[in-house]
Amino acid sequence: MLSHNEVKDLENLANENRKNVLEMVYNAKSGHIGGSLSAADIMTVLFHKCMRNVREFNKSKEYNLRDRFVLSKGHVSPVYYSVLAQLGYIPREELMTFRRLGTRLQGHPSLLCPGVEVCTGSLGQGLSIACGIAISLKLDKNPANVFVLMGDGELQEGNVWEAFMNAVQRDLNNLTVIIDRNRLQIDGCTENIKALDPLDAKIRAFNWEVIEINGHNIVDIYESIEKAKQNNKPTAIIANTIKGKGVSFMENNAGWHGKAPNKEEYEEAMKELAR
Repeated sequence: MLSHNEVKDLENLANENRKNVLEMVYNAKSGHIGGSLSAADIMTVLFHKCMRNVREFNKSKEYNLRDRFVLSKGHVSPVYYSVLAQLGYIPREELMTFRRLGTRLQGHPSLLCPGVEVCTGSLGQGLSIACGIAISLKLDKNPANVFVLMGDGELQEGNVWEAFMNAVQRDLNNLTVIIDRNRLQIDGCTENIKALDPLDAKIRAFNWEVIEINGHNIVDIYESIEKAKQNNKPTAIIANTIKGKGVSFMENNAGWHGKAPNKEEYEEAMKELAR
């Protein structure tokens, strides 16, 4: 259980991540805001409360027992980098080098950045990579968990469903997928482009455990991840979210999938997040 103060602290951290995302994308004049904002609460709770994080990059037993994370929807790297900065993997001031030539903070996650386990960006690949990591941990009798954050649009990739099938075949109860179900992708609504509903039934048909939550409710996120860690088969958490969450004119607007705000939009968005 999370205390009232812990919930408030996590909400404040998530809001800080949203501000960092806006500042990074505005400063770079490019980047993906909408999906970063929808995933901010999920990423904050996962990294600050549910994952075992080890910052020391060495071959010690403690480091090998760290939980692994794969950002399958690699384009929302701004929120990933922001969380890593909060945890001390990178300096906070380095966030403003996002997407600059020579930076460690590439537009999609790169192993150049401390804390990043996997280079991602080609949608639909992250779950397959995570399956490989989870199998490796099982073979080593390593109790670490593997977490994957996926976008709902990338579930339209066939490779994803092969990975769902493979995870059950290999008894990967150390694998948890969190789906950022904001129902929007670059071309519009997921249900108009290639419908996913009933998504929960489809994943259950592959014999996964499925939990559906409000992806902006701190307690829901925490409790679902903690439950997933105890399940005896792979778990998918469908987190219903709002694309562009926290900024009124960006919310539920597919136009903000991969667009940088101008000066006036940036200032208005930061004002809204400061309230």
